[in-house]
Amino acid sequence: MGGMIDPGEGEDRPLAEINVTPLVDVMLVLLVIFIILAPAMAGSLRVNLPKVAGEPLSVTTPVVITVEADGSTRLGAERVDETALAGQLRALAGANPELQVRIDGDGETPYRQIARLLALIQGQGIRRIAFATRTP
Repeated sequence: MGGMIDPGEGEDRPLAEINVTPLVDVMLVLLVIFIILAPAMAGSLRVNLPKVAGEPLSVTTPVVITVEADGSTRLGAERVDETALAGQLRALAGANPELQVRIDGDGETPYRQIARLLALIQGQGIRRIAFATRTP
């Protein structure tokens, strides 16, 4: 009978199973190709950036506030107390809204002093604050 598998006939019977070995081989080869090419493709992206005329960014030197180990504060080279520092920072921030402040704090300065100084600086409307550190 047509279409029926007769167990007695060995050679003429159709295969009932799919052979997945060639499929797995092809997939593994594609996987290896993508693994090898992916880093090369990611590193070689070319972007043509637009060219525009513009002014270069102005690099301003920050105002330096130094906190010494004994807790005294200096604005530049001048020793100041908190009220004088607040007044001077307010005047500087009024003249330059993009004012940058760098804090040079001694490693032995208590954290309480630095936190109070940060609050004082931010209270004057200054948002650009940096900390000076040394590499080990």
